[in-house]
Amino acid sequence: MTDAAFFPGFTPFRKTVNGVEIAGVQGGSGSPLLLLHGHPQSHVVWHAVAPALAAHFTVIATDLRGYGASSKPAGDPAHLLYSKRTMAQDQVDVMAALGYPRFDVCGHDRGARVAHRLALDHPQCVRRLMLLDIAPTLAMYERTDMAFASAYWHWFFLIQPAPFPETLVNAAPDFYINKLMGLRHAGLAPFHPDAMAAYAATMRQPDAVHAMCEDYRAAATVDLQHDRADRAAARMIACPVRVLWGQHGVVGQCFDPLALWREVAATVSGTALPCGHYLPEELPETILAEMMTFFARAP
Repeated sequence: MTDAAFFPGFTPFRKTVNGVEIAGVQGGSGSPLLLLHGHPQSHVVWHAVAPALAAHFTVIATDLRGYGASSKPAGDPAHLLYSKRTMAQDQVDVMAALGYPRFDVCGHDRGARVAHRLALDHPQCVRRLMLLDIAPTLAMYERTDMAFASAYWHWFFLIQPAPFPETLVNAAPDFYINKLMGLRHAGLAPFHPDAMAAYAATMRQPDAVHAMCEDYRAAATVDLQHDRADRAAARMIACPVRVLWGQHGVVGQCFDPLALWREVAATVSGTALPCGHYLPEELPETILAEMMTFFARAP
């Protein structure tokens, strides 16, 4: 299935920004809303909510650098090219190129981590922020225990030095992605077959696998440096934040998301939902209703 089928009425785009090309789709009218996906997916994760959102917002769904159809730079020894600071700058530049200097953001998984950094580094750009099924990266690493490490094994596998994880994933990319996504609460049932095919097609690209590893390596190194600097400076997210997580997911079972986000953001609300990790595909109608309520409020 193509973008035209997943996102009827949307226009695909590619923007050259910050040294890379970022791919995405844009549709609808109204105030701008940026949607950021997680690992190991792409903007396709929003296919069940974006068309309805487009009746009320100008919806922009992008592929993060290293994912989907966006550029996949080789990375660098310090992992700066995949730091959330760099990935957030990509998105700010894309939105500026599209004519939107200020916008709302909803991110899931890795996209939510990019959105967290975006709101900290560019507070003038973010009106409201919704984060799906994450706690702050620094808090999750500092509070890691056996339960979390066992469930989020990929956090510790993908950060190993290249080419160790890349070699193993490239040897069986379909096996990797089916197990990574299928071993969660709902298995593979929530995923449209064509969406799953799109995710798997990217996983078969060695440069994408390396980029995904670099994303996680950055999260365990330079991203933590940036987070610790924010904590030392008492720098917090200023805009309103809405946090949603799956009651059957690892984040909700191993952490207290609301309490942890209230340590790093001034105004936080949120709740658990009856699902696992993949909220936009497991509970699209609920997520749509949450987004309509949260983002439609007066600034």
